[in-house]
Amino acid sequence: MNVSHDSQKQLIAISTWSILKIALIVFLLVLLWILRDIVVMIFVSLLLAALIEPFANYLAKYKIPRSVTVLMVYLIILIVLALSILLLIPPLLEQTQQLAEKFSAFYGVIGEYFARFQTFSAEHGLGQNITSSLQSLQRELGSTLYGLFSTISGFFGGIVSFIIILVLTFYLVVEEDSAKRFFKQIAPVEYQPFIVNLFGKIQGKMGAWLLGQLLLGFIVGVLVYIGLSILGVPYALVLALLSGIFEIVPYAGPLFATIPALIIGFSVSPFMGLLVLILYIVIQQIENNILVPKIMQHATGLNPVVSIVSLLIGVKLGGVVGAIFAIPVATMIGVILHDLFSQTKQE
Repeated sequence: MNVSHDSQKQLIAISTWSILKIALIVFLLVLLWILRDIVVMIFVSLLLAALIEPFANYLAKYKIPRSVTVLMVYLIILIVLALSILLLIPPLLEQTQQLAEKFSAFYGVIGEYFARFQTFSAEHGLGQNITSSLQSLQRELGSTLYGLFSTISGFFGGIVSFIIILVLTFYLVVEEDSAKRFFKQIAPVEYQPFIVNLFGKIQGKMGAWLLGQLLLGFIVGVLVYIGLSILGVPYALVLALLSGIFEIVPYAGPLFATIPALIIGFSVSPFMGLLVLILYIVIQQIENNILVPKIMQHATGLNPVVSIVSLLIGVKLGGVVGAIFAIPVATMIGVILHDLFSQTKQE
């Protein structure tokens, strides 16, 4: 009788503790969602710190202070930005202005093609399906562009947010192992080695992802610029810059970067539009079959299915911001789960 009573007490205690743990997890998730702007800034700072950390560790062997390394990186970034302004911005602004002035002409040409296609589709009974598909595409593009601009203005458009990110990154790198010390302070003693080791792995993966993403965007932008210049497509610099920037959004980014290039190509001639389409397909194949396996898959360790599912979840939860950070967050979760399962097997 006593055994049964003790078992019942233990069951109630376990159930109560399980409910409390679930409630705590829900509370933390809600808190993270409320503070998501701050969380994004901290996450970006951690990414930048993870990118700079290897350089700081390497130069520290030669007695160069970590603070000097961070300031050197910031100085290099400023020099690159200054050179970009001097060399790229003038032709970029000129091409953008020309593109804006001629957009009405481009719109007229595309409208003419669309009218012909609409007539053809109406004759063959395809009108309703195409109309609904185009309306859906228009809504998605509108919401995506709105989300992109609101994201830029909301998170990175503010000078204060940018300065906070730079300051946080500076202290994360300068104060060696500061994040690890923080985790040591909040974690139980028996879990401290595991958590510190886990954080080191996550930091390495995040740095590799960011470096790979920057490299991927640069290579794709250069390939697009060279290809469009050879074909003689107008505004090659603007289109190449768009391709490089949109690379940060996996899978969907290259598609959105292709649309303005096709509009400009078909406005020149149908043959030019076809050549532009072939060029972007070739570059996409080079990216998917050569660049991504060599650069990104090695950096993140995620297979394509997990990447696509992560992207869809990221878009659903956070729009453009969710799409940008979906892969690094999925990589982080993958590292955590892998280490947890390994730890469980060892125990």
